[in-house]
Amino acid sequence: MSNIFKYVRIVFAVFSVIIMAVIFRFSCENSNTSTETSGHFTIFILENFVSGYSEMTPAKQESARLIVDHIVRKGAHFTIYASLGFCVSVAAGKRRYFTKGSLITVGICFLYACSDELHQYFVPGRSCMFTDVLLDTAGSITGMTIAWLIMTAISRSKTS
Repeated sequence: MSNIFKYVRIVFAVFSVIIMAVIFRFSCENSNTSTETSGHFTIFILENFVSGYSEMTPAKQESARLIVDHIVRKGAHFTIYASLGFCVSVAAGKRRYFTKGSLITVGICFLYACSDELHQYFVPGRSCMFTDVLLDTAGSITGMTIAWLIMTAISRSKTS
């Protein structure tokens, strides 16, 4: 393996740890702070992408806000774990898709998702949900798949 690939793997291992720290930081937020954080994105989406939002009755606005907030929160789970899966996968190095390395990548992300949800159990107003672990794991598998596709494409372009 060339030195550049060793450095790339190290950099993505560091990115993985940084993403884990970001996840931990968000999980430390109590329910009010977490709602406020996601609320900024929710309001932005409602005001800019939902036509007629400002003309809705307060009850309909609240209903729309709850739906969009749920999507924002679950989308954030999926996206940050997709980023983690991508980084852990690149740090694990080039390999075939269904290998021990891939299983370890998914295992790391799954175990981190479990520890994250357990951590949230002890944060005021937050909950521990296995459905979030499953969503996080699906995100990490998606990120791992994207990394595998990119690494495979790069590898094939070098042999051509």
